[in-house]
Amino acid sequence: MMTPRQVSEDRGSPQHFRHTPLQVIHIVGNFLRIWSIYSLYRYLSQTGASVVLFLFICLIPASILFLILQKPWKGRPLSNTQVVPSIINGGITALYFILWGKGLKSCGPLRAIMAEYSGAILGVLSAVLYGRKGHAWKKIGGLIAMVASFYFLSQGWATETYSPFSFKDNVDAEVQPEQVLGMKEMAIPIFAGILSALRRVIARRVSLKNQLKRRLHALTIASATCFMFPIAMWDVIIGSASSSSNKMPFSTWAFLSTILFGVILIFYVDSIAEERLHMVFSSPKHLMGAGGCIIVMETVYKLDFSLPGFLICCIVLGFGIYEATSLERGRKDSFQKPDSSDGILGDEDQMSALPT
Repeated sequence: MMTPRQVSEDRGSPQHFRHTPLQVIHIVGNFLRIWSIYSLYRYLSQTGASVVLFLFICLIPASILFLILQKPWKGRPLSNTQVVPSIINGGITALYFILWGKGLKSCGPLRAIMAEYSGAILGVLSAVLYGRKGHAWKKIGGLIAMVASFYFLSQGWATETYSPFSFKDNVDAEVQPEQVLGMKEMAIPIFAGILSALRRVIARRVSLKNQLKRRLHALTIASATCFMFPIAMWDVIIGSASSSSNKMPFSTWAFLSTILFGVILIFYVDSIAEERLHMVFSSPKHLMGAGGCIIVMETVYKLDFSLPGFLICCIVLGFGIYEATSLERGRKDSFQKPDSSDGILGDEDQMSALPT
């Protein structure tokens, strides 16, 4: 006769193999999204196009596709307590896209992608306001590690030109050297990462069911498109007055990849990872996968890249995220719930163990 422990082990072993295809989908989806980011950066750097206007043009078909796929007007009627926060979340999403685009254009794709993991700061804020003092200091230590990693990135540690771990005397002539930035320039993508984490927390808080989450996300993207409209139009007015009359070339690949991979596909991929793999964006596992994709893209695009310096920044940032979003692992009382690291607005019912 089999013991309950043996039964649980027999049931748990094939579960790992069932998750393997989902892990592959998650890695491929993030790779395609990062590929679209590098394509967008190359287009913006070569043409000098307005990043706000380009992202607004991408959000228009993306919001239409989300509305067609999810049909938020069908099914169970949505209450005002769900619709109103989703519309407000659309304003936060619009501000996130604006700051993220400007950070991408000024800091480059590597720094912009790495800065997105600054959303783990919400876990630090949650611990300082509501957690124990011991865990608050632990999370503050993680915050210091994250700030150190962003400082190293701003000083060019991940570039071959300025990395202290570079042993080459001369950089290849084909490689365009990156610039050394300060924390003032890095503050834009870092704040965009915090907004990205905040919009995920709000969406998780409002929608308790997965299907409801997708319907509300369609409203959020449509709302973000509406919020971005006046800003994009203002950017067009300023840009048309200062730029020349020559028409800028348009990149179909950058446009389609941003819509399909950077907005639509990544939402479903992250939803699958969060619901089935219990892996959220601001986590060391997610950072590890994104780091591998960044290494591939930096090599393919032949950018100013230092692998040792980038790995050091990734390790320091991963350690900071691990400490900033860590739960109380040493508890012995089984009836106590672990602290949620979702930030202030974490959902205590279903995803209390998930970071931001």
